[in-house]
Formats: sequence, C-alpha cells, structure tokens
Amino acid sequence: MLDLITIIAAGGVEGEVVGEANTLAGQFGVDWTFFIAQSINFVIVAAILWYFAFKPVIKTLEERKQKINDGLQFAEEMKVRLSDTEKQAAEKLRDASEEAANIVKEARENASSFVEKQTQEAVQQAEHIVAKAKEAMEQERKQMLAEIREEVAQLVVQTSAKVLDRELSADEKGRFSETAAKEIYANN
Repeated sequence: MLDLITIIAAGGVEGEVVGEANTLAGQFGVDWTFFIAQSINFVIVAAILWYFAFKPVIKTLEERKQKINDGLQFAEEMKVRLSDTEKQAAEKLRDASEEAANIVKEARENASSFVEKQTQEAVQQAEHIVAKAKEAMEQERKQMLAEIREEVAQLVVQTSAKVLDRELSADEKGRFSETAAKEIYANN
C-alpha cells in the first residue's frame, strides 16, 4: 500500500500500476467511486459540524472565559475598593476618636473653669455675707450702746434724784443725761 501511495505521489502512474492498484483495492473491497463519495460526504459533514457545532461551542467557551476573566478582574477591583473602604473607615474612626478625646478634654477644661468660677463666686458671696454680718454687728453694737446710754442716763438721773432726795426737772434730767452720754462716748 505504501508502494501505491509512493507511486501516486511521484506522479509516474503508468497503466500497469493503475491496474495493479485497482486489483489491490479490489481485494480489500474498496470501490473508488464510493470511496471518493464518502470522502466528499466526510468533508461536508466536517464543515457543517465546524460551522454549526464546533464554532458556536468555541465561541461560547471564549465568552465564558471572558466572563470569568471579567469576574476575576471585578473581584480584584472589589478587593481594592474594600481595602480602600476599610482604610477610610479606620481613618474616620481614628478621627472620631480624636474628636471625642478633644471633646472630653474641652469638657474637663470647661468643668474645671466652671468649678473655679463657682468657687470664686462662693468666696465673693461669703465675703459679702461676712461684710453684711460685720455691718449688722456694728449697727447692733451702736444700737446696744445707744440703749446702754439711755439706761445709764436714766440710772444717773434716778441716782441723782435719790442722792438729792428730790424730783428733778426735765431740764436737769436732760443735762445729767447729756453729761452721762458724753462720759460714755469718751470711754469708748
């Protein structure tokens, strides 16, 4: 059979060789017209399968491959976005923590300032109360001194009346009262 192929390929086909090839093909049950028809049918079926079956399947596989690649690329982009979002969230959390610390610090400062202010106001009020108390004590002392003067003056008048054994006139009572008052003022 190799000899037959070699002879056909060499192009030197002589009548004898063709006859011998036909004889050999006949022994194997090959009918050349049927063989050529079968070959043409095979090529047609292969072409139909290629255009209508293999090509759409390959196209579908390529589309799926592209979708998978797109999905992987999208997943990578989402990883990057997630990483960025996590960084932003951490940054915002840090900023919020710093802001909260500043607010707490400010609140403490305000509270300290408020306590100091309230303490100063309390001291001022206490000083004011002490000053009023001193003033009230001074007025009460003056009033007590005035009352004591009156009593001393009355005692002087009564004592003088008993010593003199007579009733004193209003003019004499006034003079004795004034004298006693001057003596009391002079001693204080």
